[in-house]
Amino acid sequence: MPPLNYDLTRSPYQGLIGTGGIGSGMFFTLQGNHTLGREESRAGVFLHRRDYCKLHIIAHYVKVLLGPGFETILAGKVGDDAVGRALLDEMTLAGLDVRHVETCPGAGSLFSVCLIYPDGSGGNLTSADSACERVDAPFIAALEPEFERLSGRGVALAAPEVPLEARHELLRLATRHGFFRAGSFVTAEVSEAMRRGMLDLLDLAAFNIDEAAAAAGLEPGSAPASEVVETAVRRLARAYPRLRLSLTAGKEGSWCWDGATLTHQQAFSAQVVSAAGAGDAHLAGMIAGLAAGLTLAQAQVLAALTAGLSVTSPHTIAPEVERDALRRFAAGAGARLDAALARLLAG
Repeated sequence: MPPLNYDLTRSPYQGLIGTGGIGSGMFFTLQGNHTLGREESRAGVFLHRRDYCKLHIIAHYVKVLLGPGFETILAGKVGDDAVGRALLDEMTLAGLDVRHVETCPGAGSLFSVCLIYPDGSGGNLTSADSACERVDAPFIAALEPEFERLSGRGVALAAPEVPLEARHELLRLATRHGFFRAGSFVTAEVSEAMRRGMLDLLDLAAFNIDEAAAAAGLEPGSAPASEVVETAVRRLARAYPRLRLSLTAGKEGSWCWDGATLTHQQAFSAQVVSAAGAGDAHLAGMIAGLAAGLTLAQAQVLAALTAGLSVTSPHTIAPEVERDALRRFAAGAGARLDAALARLLAG
């Protein structure tokens, strides 16, 4: 990976420590775009695509965008199986720090089945008894020396697919050591995360439109995306005045809230092969942009570019995504890049 042409040491952030899902899976494309019913049987085809889980996806793109000078430390568990060993090899090859990824005898690696509709949308079915479920608060607490080493200069990432208690502990450590704190939650976790006070420990929360509906107290799909976003922002801004928000709605684009202004960013036109992993790519772009010193609005453009290019790949970690490719994609999409973002992508 080529070095960047800007001085990362001038950024307030020098590394990331994150926990979340590390695993693999398979894709199954359904026949017909209508949503799969509760008791419906539907034919489809298994696809030859590589699937990864949330922490791996986000950390990979952060590393690609920021280069070797930015530490990317992962905390999690994989099974003592072929999937786990292959994932450790891949993450190491990508330059991710896996010293705190533990191989867990007696448990399988996290595995998902990604359901894809012909229009490119879809969702995941994920194993609930994997090694990731054994990531607990004491495991995360053992990372405190890493937090101390990066005190005041780190980004913490709390991603889904490990228990909330582990992510809560990571955010407590991050708060104690002056980290910038980013996190996301699947729809079913949002209410519990709010009840536990986890949003009080975040600087940036990322939600897709269904997760935003849950945060707003709405039923998913009960209102247009723009209405869901506005309702969620009003509710969250009152409850968490310091919290910054990133909200995504697929083809309808994304929004960010900086505490005063709600900004909409259109989705960049792309030939969609698979939308799986696009939300994670978007969050990675937000984190990378903020770590590189961009404003929230500038980071949102980088996030939209990263997500837009990611959907052109069949894989949830798109090997095509790197800085030169993002610059070309931006030019082809007619994106206007300000000087700071152009410098980042020129690295």
